Amino acid sequence: MSETLVAGIDSSTQSVKVLLVRAEDGVVVDQASAPHPGGTEVHPAAWWAALQEAGRGLLDRAAAIGVGGQQHGMVALDADGEVVRPALLWNDLRSAPQIDTVVEHLGGPQACADTIGSVPPASFTVTKLRWMAEHEPENAARTASVALPHDWLTWKLAGGTEAGADLITDHGEASGTGYYSPAQRAWLPEVAAWALGRDTAPVLPRLVDPGAVALRTPSGQVLSAGTGDNMAAALGLAIADGDVVVSIGTSGTAFCVADAPTAEPTGSVSGFCDATGRYLPLVCTVNASRVLAVVGTLLGVDHDEFARLALAGEPGAGGLTLLPYLDGERTPNRPDATGVLRGLTSGVTRENFARAAVESLLCSLADAVDALDVKPNRVLMIGGGSRNAAVQQLAPSVFGQQVQVLEPGEYVALGAARQAAWALSGAATPPLWAPAPSVAFEGEPQPRVREQYDALRDATVGW
Repeated sequence: MSETLVAGIDSSTQSVKVLLVRAEDGVVVDQASAPHPGGTEVHPAAWWAALQEAGRGLLDRAAAIGVGGQQHGMVALDADGEVVRPALLWNDLRSAPQIDTVVEHLGGPQACADTIGSVPPASFTVTKLRWMAEHEPENAARTASVALPHDWLTWKLAGGTEAGADLITDHGEASGTGYYSPAQRAWLPEVAAWALGRDTAPVLPRLVDPGAVALRTPSGQVLSAGTGDNMAAALGLAIADGDVVVSIGTSGTAFCVADAPTAEPTGSVSGFCDATGRYLPLVCTVNASRVLAVVGTLLGVDHDEFARLALAGEPGAGGLTLLPYLDGERTPNRPDATGVLRGLTSGVTRENFARAAVESLLCSLADAVDALDVKPNRVLMIGGGSRNAAVQQLAPSVFGQQVQVLEPGEYVALGAARQAAWALSGAATPPLWAPAPSVAFEGEPQPRVREQYDALRDATVGW
């Protein structure tokens, strides 16, 4: 008897990854990837070409397919389903001036958080629609429907306009747009209409419940609802109550699952839905693994030597403290901030400079965990930065508890595959797959490290 295979797709900013996975146990049997073009605006056709390249020989073997994708990106389509303009991605910050406009329209920070679950940063789709209305009114007028990157790819897999397919999405992805209510679990079409500067709302994707069959490909394969990359990662990791995931990539994130929506007015916590019918409060930092790369470059060392130097430094780095807001920061909200180095003396060592960089990164992420306002039972660490030996060994002392570093893996694509297997099964809950392997790290708490960092962070408010 042949095994049932499902495919999970991670269409990220930089590339697309496709995993072919056994539906019964989540074992990966094949995988491939293809690059995406750089930049902060990309024509969606490039994603489709990359998916066809990476999926060749894989997607046709799958009984069901799920798509995880970069959140927030604006894909504007005209009445014929044609792309109106290149998609503005989550990291395109041209719409930063529109944040205040959105917040004011929704009644201020608390009312905004109550309505859409978050005080939106420039990454959110609603700010991008408003930017288009103000700067490209002809494109705004031509826009008949608005999708997110994963919505558009699922629609293409279903045949797009040629097959008369619907645009669909899930509640997790919708909750990152800024014109959806996590509390009501429904679109707010009047907000989308206002953002586009008109009275009538664009067509928004049909919301699909968790675990449901959303569409089918022209050949009959099941398509699940898909979801955003953070929600897919949570599903791939099968996180449970009390788990906090800390991801260290180009940006940093900390997230957990919750039973109730979040409405936090400072903008620190994004009140997302997850991909299972619950909620996924998430905190994002702009500066993460790049902090290590910048300081490593200044020291003229590779990754391994950088880690060795940091581990040879003193706890607290001999009083040297780095505030790692190199490119502005989102948590706390300091978009114009720069990095600050305090305690620099003629006795500074390379070891303590490296140590200060690692400690600052971990303290920034600990601030993100604190913003979630939960007491973690487990801290799970993923992402490229988590592979640094100094990060692994120093994290427990900063977080004040054991940290489990998960084996490197394509967790977004795995979560999309798990969702596809769920839709294929028709079951009430996702399939139970073996948890990702991890290595536990222990360490003595070092409260002085956080105290030094907190003092510098608080002293530079308004800088």
